[in-house]
Amino acid sequence: MNKVLFFAHLRDTVGQDHVEVEANGLTIADLKKQMAERYELKLDNIMVSVNEEFAENDEVIKDGDVIAFIPPVSGG
Repeated sequence: MNKVLFFAHLRDTVGQDHVEVEANGLTIADLKKQMAERYELKLDNIMVSVNEEFAENDEVIKDGDVIAFIPPVSGG
């Protein structure tokens, strides 16, 4: 199993700060597609980390990895 963390507006849309999913063997791109469809999220411009390290879309997820979806931050 894998824990997927949601931050900012993603957390608000999903209605919780994390979910448990079976993502072993999926790529980040696969998981983003799955989460976007399940929770009606726009994940095109978000950053993703795996075990607190930024990850690319082609990275393969392993059992036990913690994935975080982090939207862009703006401020001034």
